[in-house]
Amino acid sequence: MSSPQTAHATLHYGDGEFAVLRPGRFVTCAVSGKTIPLETLRYWSVSHQEAYAGPGEAFQRLGQVA
Repeated sequence: MSSPQTAHATLHYGDGEFAVLRPGRFVTCAVSGKTIPLETLRYWSVSHQEAYAGPGEAFQRLGQVA
């Protein structure tokens, strides 16, 4: 079993903040598949409940659904 130090986290994305539902060190970008350490996570979608590695990935995904 993975320890929280190396595990994939499960988050609930809110407006300007996220809540940790399952502890872990990272999440995965919904567009690129890149690993995003929680301490550097800045981009996500509240409505899609998914994380993005950066502004380019967020724009790419949100531009598709707009």
